[in-house]
Amino acid sequence: MKKLFTTLSNIWKIQELKERILFTLLILLVYRFVSHVVLPGVDPTALGANEKSGLLGLLDMFAGGSFSRVSILALGVMPYISASIVVQLLGIAVPSFQKMQKEGESGRKKMNQITRYLTVAITIVQSVGYVKTQVPAEAILLPNTLFLVLSTFVLTAGTLFVMWLGEKITDKGIGNGTSLIIMVGIIARLPVAISQEFSARVGSASEGGGPVALVLEIVALFAVVMFTILIVQGVRKVPVQYAKKIVGNRQFGGVRQYIPLKVNAAGVMPIIFAQALMFIPGALMQFVPSLQGSWLIQFSNTTSLAYSLTFAFLIIAFTFFYTAITVNPTQMSDDMKKNGGFIPGVKPGFATSTFIDDVISKITFPGAVFLAIIAILPSLAVKFGIKQEFAHFFGGTSLLILVGVVLDTLQQIESYLLMRHYDGLMKTGRVTGRTGVPAASSNAAL
Repeated sequence: MKKLFTTLSNIWKIQELKERILFTLLILLVYRFVSHVVLPGVDPTALGANEKSGLLGLLDMFAGGSFSRVSILALGVMPYISASIVVQLLGIAVPSFQKMQKEGESGRKKMNQITRYLTVAITIVQSVGYVKTQVPAEAILLPNTLFLVLSTFVLTAGTLFVMWLGEKITDKGIGNGTSLIIMVGIIARLPVAISQEFSARVGSASEGGGPVALVLEIVALFAVVMFTILIVQGVRKVPVQYAKKIVGNRQFGGVRQYIPLKVNAAGVMPIIFAQALMFIPGALMQFVPSLQGSWLIQFSNTTSLAYSLTFAFLIIAFTFFYTAITVNPTQMSDDMKKNGGFIPGVKPGFATSTFIDDVISKITFPGAVFLAIIAILPSLAVKFGIKQEFAHFFGGTSLLILVGVVLDTLQQIESYLLMRHYDGLMKTGRVTGRTGVPAASSNAAL
């Protein structure tokens, strides 16, 4: 405990770090305040209980409840994330985008500008769909056409405002702004979830179990979080030796470093892709009533065995797919060769590329299996009698985002402390975050 208070005191002594943390908290406070502002022309009292489930529930979770509140920030950062994914995929498939990626800072600025324009286009389309399908007709106080046009402008401006807040946090705050905004939206639902679970176990509306069951659930949640951290942090370090060069009396190179290959290089994206596909059966039954009594009904129940097995299989498949398109062993081999580096015992060039690809394939499979286990844990939690709202925090997208963002933020705080020659956040080891820090470079920093 003394170590914790000493670390917090050291953080407060670093003026730049203190200002960045306070700025980040201020921006997040502004975001949460604005997220409760309802769209113009909507009667809040007529909304009632507007809970979302399925894919819409996932969007509502990312937006911190703004989606169900019909807020001016209802779409949140999801259009921006969608645009970023599209541009990232174009950078893999389209030669002109590949060229921009290799242009350094100027290319990055061009791609960011394209991402912003694409965000506006996606937001306009989603705004129209949101107003037509998610806003109850009895809550609209304006003529339909006027309300549609006004809401489209307001929702688009709201998404751009959230995007701007995220960029400001990234530039002048601490951590990744967009990720922090999503994390705050998820955490905002935690008090309600805990309250519901407490009432179900020991409150007036108790369904049984008592305090012992609640304590066991908290312990299980802690164990799941620790397991998720292991998956997020897990890396396979491939040693790289750099050729020794002697210029005058000075020696350059000749050191051994590591390439940290992530066990879960795909992050949370496979779960998002798999969830999008798992909602197709439900949509088919909604549009084709004759299918409602068919075998598709099994895939609309998130706690069924067929749903869980199919969901897990899709996650494993998408993990391999997304890792293949985002991690380029050939590019890594070429960069290593240009810098005079080589993997001991492996020839430079094609052999190195094949070796890295083989290592990635071997570590991706267990990473994909563990990711699938984390994704289906909320369904298992519901099977054991845990409330749906609280079960969301036992795995899936929300838990992976929370763990990843917290680790990234702690990593940045750790770097500020070490630069000022203070102890880090941990007594032993380092907070490496999702990116991983090569062992050699960590030692060199000291």
